[in-house]
Amino acid sequence: MNKFLNSFSGISVNNMQAAKDFYVEILGLELTEQNMGLHLNLPGGGSLFIYEKTDHVPATFTVLNFVVEDINSVIDELVGKGITFERYNTLPAEQDERGVLRGKAANQGPDIAWFEDPSGNVISLVEE
Repeated sequence: MNKFLNSFSGISVNNMQAAKDFYVEILGLELTEQNMGLHLNLPGGGSLFIYEKTDHVPATFTVLNFVVEDINSVIDELVGKGITFERYNTLPAEQDERGVLRGKAANQGPDIAWFEDPSGNVISLVEE
C-alpha cells in the first residue's frame, strides 16, 4: 500500500488579495504565499491551499470548519469585523437570532453557524 507523506485540502477563490485579507485580517490565520497560491496554516496542524481560479464557482457545501470553545463570543467578534452569518431553510431545526443551529440543546449534534469568505466559500463555526 502507498505510504502518504502528508495531506492538505484546497479551495479556489476569485480574488487572491481579498482571500488573503479575509483569512489573515478577519480570521487571524497564518499563511505562506507560494507561486501558485496561499498555503493557510490551520489550527490543530492542518493546512489549506488557496488558489485563484478565474471561473471560480463556490461549493454548495461547507469547505472549512472551525471548532470553537464559545460560539457566541466568536460570532460577536466576527460580526464586529463585518461578517454576516448565513441562514438556511433546509436544516433539521431553525437557526436562532444569531444564525446558530443549536444542535446541543436539541440533542442533534453540535451548535453550528455558517458564513462565507469573499469568494462565497462556506465556512462554519462548530461548538461541540
